Amino acid sequence: MVAGVAAPLVRRRLRLPPPVVTATAATAPVAVCVALPRSRGRDVATCVLQMWAYIATYEMPADDPERQAQRVRIDYPVRIDRVIGLGELPGVRLQRALGREGVVRPAEQALVWTHWLWFLVPHGTVAYLLVRHPERFPAGAARMYGVFDLGLIGYWAIPTAPPWYAAQEGRAPAMRRMMVEHGEEFWKDGWGPLYGFLGGNPLAAMPSLHFATSVMAARLLAETGRVAGTVGWTYALTLGFGLVYLGEHYVVDLLAGLGLAEGVRRVGPRAGPALRAFSRGVQRLEAAAHP
Repeated sequence: MVAGVAAPLVRRRLRLPPPVVTATAATAPVAVCVALPRSRGRDVATCVLQMWAYIATYEMPADDPERQAQRVRIDYPVRIDRVIGLGELPGVRLQRALGREGVVRPAEQALVWTHWLWFLVPHGTVAYLLVRHPERFPAGAARMYGVFDLGLIGYWAIPTAPPWYAAQEGRAPAMRRMMVEHGEEFWKDGWGPLYGFLGGNPLAAMPSLHFATSVMAARLLAETGRVAGTVGWTYALTLGFGLVYLGEHYVVDLLAGLGLAEGVRRVGPRAGPALRAFSRGVQRLEAAAHP
């Protein structure tokens, strides 16, 4: 467990290869299940350690910015979104129709905050299941974090630029990035460090895990009741609109994220026997460690 926590912290100093870092960090959630008896606190620790491994793997492509810039794909989502937008990028159409240059209106600020609040939504949904519907927690957590982990494959295999980066490189029409405009105004001098901490890999847009995990959150909440499901879907759809309007994602990124979430939901039951067999193996180790 200690090795899994430490590997991402020392990877640069020790020049650890990315596969070693990911494999070592991925052992930590399993190790905590053996080291500690089952409790709600251990469930939380397992989820935290799973995300610790995810964050390390998510950020590592940006350790070498020059190589990442050489590999990044910029043009294909522009071409696809132009087809979707009938000759124009949907995000450009929306900004031109609804925005006003140099002003971030209250409704646009609300979309920015919807974007920022995403950091709480997937994990808040899993926490809600743990507290209010514990019988749904194991499967719900597996589906949510399965979406996170599978999305990493796209980020490593096909690093794809978001619209604002493509515009910055002159490969797409100019777009405003209202998240930065409002962030600089709202957070003042704290915006730079905050964005540097949260934006660990700017070239990870395909699929949109913002949208994929929000859709999965909506699905999990809907399974618990109509009110929770309405809240989940309202947030997911608002976020999806905001991601395109704010210039953070292409429509095709969202479609890929939707496909990922729905794929995990539909294929997940088929993986159930293998996952349960793995779980029984961990439980046997736990029983041996706590006779």
